[in-house]
Amino acid sequence: MIEKKLLDILACPLSKAPLVLDGDRLVSTCLETRRAYRIEEEIPVLLIEEATELSPQEHQEALDRLGVQPYKRPNSPSSN
Repeated sequence: MIEKKLLDILACPLSKAPLVLDGDRLVSTCLETRRAYRIEEEIPVLLIEEATELSPQEHQEALDRLGVQPYKRPNSPSSN
């Protein structure tokens, strides 16, 4: 299990959005990138090339399940 202290400072390396713990993975809260990062032996693997891109539906379901608001990147087309 990842300690809350560590989780509070981790961010998605692609979008810089906060990450949330969803079972055995960390999910970016960014609506645009929708990445999930696996956790191996309690160590987050935060490599963009090894992340999984979630479908919009799967990403929204994860955020809803966790009760988390999506992150909108500053200056992104969806935030204008």
